[in-house]
Formats: sequence, C-alpha cells, structure tokens
Amino acid sequence: MKYQKLENQEAHWKWLYLIKKHREGENITTYEEKSLREDKVQQLITYQNKPQQIEEWIRHHLSPQLVIKLDQAIRARRKRFFNGEKQSTKKKSIDLEYAVWLRLSRYSRKMKMTLSETITYMIDERESKAQFESQMSAMKAGLKDLLK
Repeated sequence: MKYQKLENQEAHWKWLYLIKKHREGENITTYEEKSLREDKVQQLITYQNKPQQIEEWIRHHLSPQLVIKLDQAIRARRKRFFNGEKQSTKKKSIDLEYAVWLRLSRYSRKMKMTLSETITYMIDERESKAQFESQMSAMKAGLKDLLK
C-alpha cells in the first residue's frame, strides 16, 4: 500500500461520506423499515468523534451496496490527502470552456502526452518563440546600424 492508513482520520471520512449519502436521500443501512433505518442513522450521527463506534456501526449496519463505494471513496480521499501535502503532487484545477478542453484533449492525444504535459509544452514553445523573436529583432537592429 502506497499511502498510510490513519484510523481516526479515515473513520471521520467514512462518517462524513455516510452522513452526506444519508442527506442525499440514499439508504445507508441494511434495513428497509424506515423507523429502524432512522434510528440507526441517528446512532451513527452521535458517533461523530468516536472512530471505534463508527467502524463497529459500519460492520453491523452498512448497506451492502455502499461497501465498495465507501472503500473507493476513502481510498481516493487518502490519496488526495497525502498528495496534497507536497507542492509537487498537489492537484490544481483550472476551468476551461468545453471547446478549449476538446482542442487541448485532441492535441494531447496526438502528441501522446497528458493534458499537463501538453500545456507545459505549449508554454515552453511560446516562450522559446518569444525569445527567438527578440533575438531576431536585436540582429535586425544590429544590421541596420552596420549598414548606416
């Protein structure tokens, strides 16, 4: 495993995930009866800062449909958490219009690069072009001075 598991942190993330799913109207328990379901959710809400009880609740009452989804969500959260610690691995996001993203995506596939690599390549190309243009201007000015 690449990322360290932090039991208390992950129990809190699980609690947040389950409460969010409940608020969205999803049944997070194995029970169909509404009163029993609400009772178990209220029990989970009281366990907010109790990692052992959260894990115990998950073992006994979590809906089977959410088991894999919960594991995937926690794995993704763990990855983002540890990657966010270092500047080099922290993800940044930018908003692009769809047409711009589509052109960039096509160009990236053509160049066999990631979107980030393609953007870096394009910036480097533009900077080298600007540097070349400034050198050419300086050479032209030097030639004009010589010819006077």
